[in-house]
Amino acid sequence: MRAMALTRPGAGTLEAIEVDLQGPGPRDVLVRVLACGVCRTDLHIVDAELPGPTIPIIPGHEIVGRVERVGDHVTTFAPGDRVGIPWLGWSCGECEFCRAARENLCRAARYTGYHINGGYAEYAVANASFCFPLPATYDNNHAAPLLCAGLIGYRAYRMAGPGTRLGIYGFGAAAHVITQVAVHQGRDVYAFVSPGDDQAVRFAREVGATWAGPSNEPPPIPLDSALIFAPVGHLVPEALSRTTPGGVVVCAGIHMSDIPSFPYRLLWEERVIRSVANLTRTDAKEFLTLAADIPLRMHVQVYALADANRALDDLRTGRLSGVATLVP
Repeated sequence: MRAMALTRPGAGTLEAIEVDLQGPGPRDVLVRVLACGVCRTDLHIVDAELPGPTIPIIPGHEIVGRVERVGDHVTTFAPGDRVGIPWLGWSCGECEFCRAARENLCRAARYTGYHINGGYAEYAVANASFCFPLPATYDNNHAAPLLCAGLIGYRAYRMAGPGTRLGIYGFGAAAHVITQVAVHQGRDVYAFVSPGDDQAVRFAREVGATWAGPSNEPPPIPLDSALIFAPVGHLVPEALSRTTPGGVVVCAGIHMSDIPSFPYRLLWEERVIRSVANLTRTDAKEFLTLAADIPLRMHVQVYALADANRALDDLRTGRLSGVATLVP
């Protein structure tokens, strides 16, 4: 099969390769990739900002595929089914975290496109227990972003608590999904973008933000909580300074630059900073059910598989609004 792979650590670009097609193991499914989203985590892997990926590795963890074959022990899917394959590719099921329904923290976990070959390819193999049926209301390209921008965004959104005034820093793929969820649930969203990025301001307003403006300026009203999707550490004290007493700031990325020191008064009055790590299968089931009911409007730019490096560079340089998907 054809694939785009990271063949050298820190290479910054992917290489077009051909690899032998692997059959599914006893608990796996083999899927023909129909679309694969391009996530900022893929960029962190390619740019060596995350340690220890399998090399060579085929990135991609927002995979929409059609089941071609199933392993001998698989009873949940059959050939012809459309499935989604997300970031969490396997957890041990036995450690203290797994037993406490916190498999996202499993120390032995393996992740799609990081430890397990992902969806920047014509085919992918995944453990059937970590795959999900997708809402029929979304076509392949619009379903792909649900699997990370949606799932990780949703986990971060739930951790922000029940407040009605939600700030979002960094208005990309996850932000445009979660803004629609928040608005659907009756919340006001305040979008913070890079100073001077008028395109991002317009984009945020198009998907329902009450207000949109530069990340270094105050919102018109204090926030109950804030989600930080941009991998920029100095936004943490900035967001804290905009929240009410008891406010929550959620760092939603897998990688962030260093957080600078800040005065204790920003944290005082029971404000909270917390991070989000990965996802659980419960997150996936809850969010995909919710996505079937809303539904969400995805702003998608489609690239050919061979143009994966261009898609990553558009994401790297901020030329991309919404989400990108690769189509073999």
